Amino acid sequence: MRAPTMAHRLAAEFIGTFVLVFGGCGAAVFAADPAEDNSVGIGFLGVSLAFGLTVLVGVYAFGTISGGHFNPAVTFGAALARRVEWKALPAYWAVQVVGGLAAGAVIYWIAKGRAGFTPTGHMAANGFGEHSPFHYSLAAVVIAEALLTFLFLLVILGATDDRAPKGFAGLAIGLMLTLIHLISIPISNTSVNPARSMGVAFFNGNGAPAQLWVFWLAPLAGAALAGALYPLLFGRAEELADRPVRDDALESKA
Repeated sequence: MRAPTMAHRLAAEFIGTFVLVFGGCGAAVFAADPAEDNSVGIGFLGVSLAFGLTVLVGVYAFGTISGGHFNPAVTFGAALARRVEWKALPAYWAVQVVGGLAAGAVIYWIAKGRAGFTPTGHMAANGFGEHSPFHYSLAAVVIAEALLTFLFLLVILGATDDRAPKGFAGLAIGLMLTLIHLISIPISNTSVNPARSMGVAFFNGNGAPAQLWVFWLAPLAGAALAGALYPLLFGRAEELADRPVRDDALESKA
């Protein structure tokens, strides 16, 4: 079967990132707390499930085309683990960021259709200090984001390893992202994905753009550690590089 071209892979990453940000952040903006008496909102649990379900669907739909990253940190960690070629990273990052911004724009324009809606502080932006849902400090947010991204990448790399059961990677990845959100929505509104953070920050305003550096550096640091350690902990880097991953989520390209 003919391998996907780079154009195909980038299209898959754009659409997958769009779906992830629109599905997860859209659920937070439109459905988390739409009524004043809190009787019909989906709350933290619903938003966590929304993020998990979007990445699960995206991995199964587009994983065989692009690897199903939808996240600059995932691409970075996968490159370090030699699951994707380094030359693909800049293009992947570009379409992931643009996909997230496109989703943020659509959320913004739909949300404006609600009487009285103001985007300031209501676009599911990530933040620390006064911009954290429960006012967690910068240090707490950095630790949570780096650690959770590290664990997320270990699960992704493990679920897409040749030795893992085939066909279950998307389920493991989706459930892990759900768990991550259940843990960290109160801390930082949960990023673990720079494209997700950028997608809504500029529409939210109110300090969110100025804090984006945290939601790039912490996830990338966690992903880098996982990408470097996974081959050392569970297999030699040379073995992983010589053995292309052919799974539904991360497919190595020579």
